[in-house]
Amino acid sequence: MAASPQIASLLGRRGRLELDEVLAALVVDGYVPAEDAKNVRMGARAGRSTVELHPLVLIANAKLTNQREPGRPLSLEALTEWLAGHAGLPYLKIDPMKINVAAVTQVVSMAYAKRHRILPIAATVGEVTFATCEPFEEGWAPDLAQMLRRDIKRVVASPLDINRYLQEFYGVQRSIQLAQDAKTGSDSSAAILNFEQLVELGKSGEVGADDRHVVHIVDWLLQYAFEQRASDIHLEPRRDTGHIRFRIDGVMQKVFELPAPVMTAVTARIKILARMDVAEKRRPQDGRIKTRSSSGREVELRISNMPTAFGEKVVMRIFDPDLVVKDFAQLGFSASEGANWRSMVERPHGIVLVTGPTGSGKTTTLYSTLKHLATPELNVCTVEDPIEMVSPEFNQMQVHAAIDLDFAAGVRTLLRQDPDIIMVGEIRDLETAQMAVQASLTGHLVLSTLHTNDAPSAVTRLLDLGVPHYLIQSTLTGVVAQRLVRTLCPHCKQPTTQDPQAWNVLTHGWSMPVPERVFGPVGCLECRNTGFLGRTGIYEMMKLSTRLRGMISAQLDLSGFGQAALTEGMRPLRISAADQVIAGLTTVQEVLTVLPPIDGFDNDQP
Repeated sequence: MAASPQIASLLGRRGRLELDEVLAALVVDGYVPAEDAKNVRMGARAGRSTVELHPLVLIANAKLTNQREPGRPLSLEALTEWLAGHAGLPYLKIDPMKINVAAVTQVVSMAYAKRHRILPIAATVGEVTFATCEPFEEGWAPDLAQMLRRDIKRVVASPLDINRYLQEFYGVQRSIQLAQDAKTGSDSSAAILNFEQLVELGKSGEVGADDRHVVHIVDWLLQYAFEQRASDIHLEPRRDTGHIRFRIDGVMQKVFELPAPVMTAVTARIKILARMDVAEKRRPQDGRIKTRSSSGREVELRISNMPTAFGEKVVMRIFDPDLVVKDFAQLGFSASEGANWRSMVERPHGIVLVTGPTGSGKTTTLYSTLKHLATPELNVCTVEDPIEMVSPEFNQMQVHAAIDLDFAAGVRTLLRQDPDIIMVGEIRDLETAQMAVQASLTGHLVLSTLHTNDAPSAVTRLLDLGVPHYLIQSTLTGVVAQRLVRTLCPHCKQPTTQDPQAWNVLTHGWSMPVPERVFGPVGCLECRNTGFLGRTGIYEMMKLSTRLRGMISAQLDLSGFGQAALTEGMRPLRISAADQVIAGLTTVQEVLTVLPPIDGFDNDQP
């Protein structure tokens, strides 16, 4: 956005922006009518509590109509982008996941950053980048460049983001420092130490898990993960530091580093919250935490830790009840797939299996299905390891190996509890499979999971476990294999053309014409410039017909059985994915990163 000399002069007349000047510039630019500007000005003068707010925040709070771009609201981000254009500086939406907090907080003190409304966001040997919401107040830049002996680069960012991350970055780093020197007797009021000094400080003694600074770090970590839509939090100890990574939309992203002593204290704090044995560090443990997000939504976390070479590794899987339980359309089922799934799970008896690797959405599918089936007239019971999400509609049992309560024993117990529907977390061995078959034969609907790559392989897996083929014939209703693929961000995806060669790799063996128009990723503020936002399921549904049941034998030919399933109406995972590509929800490249290579083809190089 080019700035006229008059507007640039108007905005830059003083160092710090004033509301009257910004409103006048917006009126001259044609974004705001003069009458609206007058109302905002009068409202600001009347509200004493808002005198300290940044002018852009005041204007954004007024929710004015954008006269230049009627379809686009005059939001704070839009105003910040407009200001950056007039200042001749790059506009930046701050992404905290791309900032090395430990490095940038060493550059300047929090008091200095607050005074000038700046935030360091990147630091190298020769240059430091600062985000500012006062682009015409630049006297601090040459002074700081001389002190740091580094070049100063400025970008313009939202004043609310700058203020928020100032508090978070320096607050967390300060808590790390105070946690480190809690038992050293060091002067915590001194200037913020660098990362190497923090490590040295912590070597003199362990930091307490109940220390208020450690509590602050853990609280910040959980809330940050909720905001970033993470599905898993990984705390990974290393020799000198601990790495914190989030899994977001199925992709691992490094978030933060902690000195090793602080990582130990954070791990201990999480174990206390999860009611795990803090003293036991040699054996894996499981636990769970129930907490709330900043918006007040209840969130459950499933905790798992294991010993590693440099300490305990902790993984926290996040279960948001609003996100885990979805209707069938939200799961990614097409209309025909939804009908097929209902026909399998709404029967009074039989076994229905959901297959796929870890993290493929099996839990979400099963819980959503149980929520759909659970009515006051039915007794729904589950046996899980561990219980993924506590639900008031079900009777849930936790597997406990130490007292010989495994899946088989759990199902055996449930059969005496007058159940209508039984969900078994996973069929791992012959005894569990036999109990599932027994439950089905005695008139119960059994839902469970298996780890196989596709639906037909589930039958051979049951045979390998030792289940007689005639019992599979009489009890197995259907199998669904599934995967999760990232969905394109609806805010920024753009139409594009489909590469025929990549399309042929995806649809090999099926007659599906190359779509004339598909969508591709772009990247925007909503998706943090990844081009993808959220995930959806792709499914391979095999409903056992009379012909397929007749083919099940002790020496099952998997290839022939799979071909027969296709002729009976089963659509492979990649064809289900192709439908999602045609619908504009994802891309061929994304699908080919999730699905195994097709025989004779290489997914990476079609």
